[in-house]
Amino acid sequence: MQRLYSTFARGWPGTGLVLLRFGAGILLMYFAIESLTASREFVRSALDAVAGLGGILLIIGLWTPVAGIAVAVAQLWIFLSQPFSQHRYPFAHVLLAVLGAALAMLGPGAWSIDARLFGRKRVIPEP
Repeated sequence: MQRLYSTFARGWPGTGLVLLRFGAGILLMYFAIESLTASREFVRSALDAVAGLGGILLIIGLWTPVAGIAVAVAQLWIFLSQPFSQHRYPFAHVLLAVLGAALAMLGPGAWSIDARLFGRKRVIPEP
């Protein structure tokens, strides 16, 4: 993970990444819960479940590149696989795909589990 990102952003950029992660993650979880409680076809429910799991991972900032790519692929697949008239919120899926891809490229930021697990470590030598 450290090879993917030179730094894990702090300050205002880190706060912006947290807001992006939370905004995308909450909407992804909403669509997943809505899809799983409604009687929809299996493939659509499975894609929404994958995107919902990706939303949970984005919120906590764990495996952010993998979660972002999974979200982007699932949301684009949902958008492209159904006729336009069957979408309840057609461009929400496109927006979530773009947010997932952007978070995969930008990284999770300093306030994430990825930063704690894979961020730079400070080694203090003993005297």
